[in-house]
Amino acid sequence: MTPALSSIILYTPKIDEMASFYCDFFSYKRHDIPGDRLVELRSPGPGAILLLHPAAKGMRQGQAAVKLTFTSQDVAGFCEACAQKGLKFGTLHQADGYVFANTKDPSGNSVSVSGRFSGQ
Repeated sequence: MTPALSSIILYTPKIDEMASFYCDFFSYKRHDIPGDRLVELRSPGPGAILLLHPAAKGMRQGQAAVKLTFTSQDVAGFCEACAQKGLKFGTLHQADGYVFANTKDPSGNSVSVSGRFSGQ
């Protein structure tokens, strides 16, 4: 059996801001376990769990080598709804049969919303 990607750890000094960002804009649900340093954010449907881990003081934030991509059938509508709640995405980009837009989370990580679905 091949293991599946189940979670992504994001190191951040901004645990509460990051939790609010993913809960408010991407409908994740926050789960805290007393005594655990990690904050677990569970996807509202299929998708990886996000684990927020306190970053070490010298750890660089917003690594460009990682981008979290969320799929949506209505990228423009999703971006408009986020803008009404205070999150601005960049320009809508047309690609090979789909559209996407980019933004950053509170720790500077790249985040994208895309009309490209798995298997495309």
